[in-house]
Amino acid sequence: MSASREKHSFRLPAELMRQLDATARARQVSRAAIVEVALASYLSPDGAERLEAAVTRRLDRLTRQLDRLAWHLDLSNETLALFIRFWLNSTVPLPDTAQRAAQAMGKERWERFVESLTRRMESGPRLGSEISRDVSASE
Repeated sequence: MSASREKHSFRLPAELMRQLDATARARQVSRAAIVEVALASYLSPDGAERLEAAVTRRLDRLTRQLDRLAWHLDLSNETLALFIRFWLNSTVPLPDTAQRAAQAMGKERWERFVESLTRRMESGPRLGSEISRDVSASE
């Protein structure tokens, strides 16, 4: 990148030469300019630091995403646990004579629930986002 230049000959694999030629044509620059920039980047002492910083940013973003997923999973688990506790405490066992009718009605209600859940998952809104908005609005 200085004004004085030295001439060198290198033997490169054919595929690498094809890539170099294609890139030079696409960017309308010389092959020497591409090799010069690539070598400068490779030999640059801060290249590793930039790569590490980029990887660190990506890992931080992934960590935040995992934290959000963990929060939503905890929310789902707690919601289900509270519902089951409430249902077990408030539901009286049925007599044997009513079991068949209750099972038939339970099957019908289950199918409606699954249909409703499918519609909600396909078109939203999701319970987690409603709860998030409620929590942030009340703070």
